[in-house]
Amino acid sequence: MSKQAAALTLTDITADASCCPPITEHRIPAETAAILAPAFKALGDPVRLQLMSMIASASEGEICVCELTPAFELSGPTISHHLKTLREAGLVDAERRGTWVYYRARPGILHQLATLLTAQTPVDA
Repeated sequence: MSKQAAALTLTDITADASCCPPITEHRIPAETAAILAPAFKALGDPVRLQLMSMIASASEGEICVCELTPAFELSGPTISHHLKTLREAGLVDAERRGTWVYYRARPGILHQLATLLTAQTPVDA
């Protein structure tokens, strides 16, 4: 990854804010692709995709790592590695409370990724 791409970060937008147009409507600029690719790459792993689903669907808006780890037949350090990858990709925020870490999805980022992949079906199709 180039130094320029490493300095770029995802922008957490609100659901009301305009977003990048779907890829079916416009070509993605290279800078935008460099920003979004790490998030898609992070979600490309089955365990991370499941973790993201658990975090995003948490009933109270956040979930403790103590609830995530037992859901997998993986070691704690492996789950921590996957969670770190999601954090570094900008998909989740984490907050330490005592000995536990709580994770929250960044809905603006998820909305941005979803909007990018939205394909409008023609009415005549």
